[in-house]
Amino acid sequence: MSVTFNKEKGEITISKDFLKNKIKGAWAAQTIGVTFGVPAEFKYNSTYIQDYQKLEWNDSSLAVEFRERPGTYDDIYMDLSFMKVIEEEGVDAPAQSFANSFANADYKLWFANQSARYNIQNGLTPPQSGHWLNNPCADDIDFQIEADFAGLMNPGMVNSAVKICDKVGHIMNYGDGYYGGVFVATLYSKALVSNDIIDIQSIVEDAIKVIPAESKFAQCIKDVIKWYKEEPSDWKSTWVKTNRKWSEDIGSPLGVFQPFNIDAKINAAWVVTGLLYGRGDFTRTFEIATRCGDDADCNPATAGGVLAALVGYDKIPPFWAQGLDKVENLPFMGTDISYNLAYEMSYRHAEEMIVRNKGKVKKDEVIIRIQEQETIPLEVAFEGHYPKEKIIPNQTEREISFEFEGIGFALAGPPDIQDLGDKNHVFETELYIDGELVEKAKLPTERNKRRFTPFWRYQLPKGNHKVMIKILNPVEHAKVELRYAVIYDDKPFKAEF
Repeated sequence: MSVTFNKEKGEITISKDFLKNKIKGAWAAQTIGVTFGVPAEFKYNSTYIQDYQKLEWNDSSLAVEFRERPGTYDDIYMDLSFMKVIEEEGVDAPAQSFANSFANADYKLWFANQSARYNIQNGLTPPQSGHWLNNPCADDIDFQIEADFAGLMNPGMVNSAVKICDKVGHIMNYGDGYYGGVFVATLYSKALVSNDIIDIQSIVEDAIKVIPAESKFAQCIKDVIKWYKEEPSDWKSTWVKTNRKWSEDIGSPLGVFQPFNIDAKINAAWVVTGLLYGRGDFTRTFEIATRCGDDADCNPATAGGVLAALVGYDKIPPFWAQGLDKVENLPFMGTDISYNLAYEMSYRHAEEMIVRNKGKVKKDEVIIRIQEQETIPLEVAFEGHYPKEKIIPNQTEREISFEFEGIGFALAGPPDIQDLGDKNHVFETELYIDGELVEKAKLPTERNKRRFTPFWRYQLPKGNHKVMIKILNPVEHAKVELRYAVIYDDKPFKAEF
């Protein structure tokens, strides 16, 4: 099993069996990684997990998670929704088809994904559904954890993977949040046509070149690479430096002024830390990516998936593969697609993309036309916005209000919009700023229809502002209780000592 490069012809040749084994491995390792890391998910925020704390794995880990907590696999069931669109409409399906695929799906979503779902359900179309002015979670990790499918169906064809990312990723993300997905898809695309674990560092270094160098995302990942080279045997040293420089969250209201960090770039940094310091060893890769903390299930899933795309399913150690046979034919939440069906679908899509891009599918091998990768345009979310303070609003049954000085705000809400009678009430609300009605919004209590961030406004004139939210149809069995408002200014505050 090998990959052959012919630079003169601009081609890569790989056996069908090896390519399928790599794609199968990627899906398996994703499933393993998210299951392994989920007990630590967001329990170690802005801190790493100490060596003396054992992380458990056994032959029932997968089966128990599938049975008792199917919502764990949002990393995967979003990918599957997008792949099903490609099955039914082809890769040229419009962005709206991909948006519709998860807007009313029967599975759980959070942050940028749920924000986009609400936007789509209420008539906002992509790419506006993911733009930071319409989605306060635009810089979050969401597309980063569900862009795997785009890379896996484009082995060695980075530009083709990016084209799909552009259409799908902007449904829920923008800027660094979008870049996370492009970076991950590129890692997969390159790993599938690489030969050996010694390629891990070069794959990471090449993949980040797709992201604009002036973006914070690219700068963060390049720092991780630099610090790895300086301290190649001490992942904690790199973790400390990365956390110190890049752990500030600007957008996602639940992460601002908190150690909680679901920002794409810091979590991508933990993926890269796992890959580089893992050095091709699955145990080290899973362990380090998890022990970096924050989104500790998504990160080992991505790192493990990329590693398996590089070396193949057959190289996953039996210890980590234990229990896969118990779940390989079980459909993921809200879908009719199992792990076995997923990798077969990915391989079929890969063959289609190879032919589409002037490659060849022969009896026992495929020939892929090499694409000269291109750097994508610069996008900056929340530009000129700096968190200033938190304000607790005044709240009554019919009205929520607060005053602030600055240029914008975002109100943190979930899970505080509750329906105690389980009747799926929809609150009708009006948002007034400085006495002017600026929005009429619905706040459903139903989980899959909720507005993840209840209210926000950016790019306001700098100065004093009064915010009032009217609740037009209060009921006894449901309530709206918003936690706090994050206030933004046009200049950063830095503590000096």
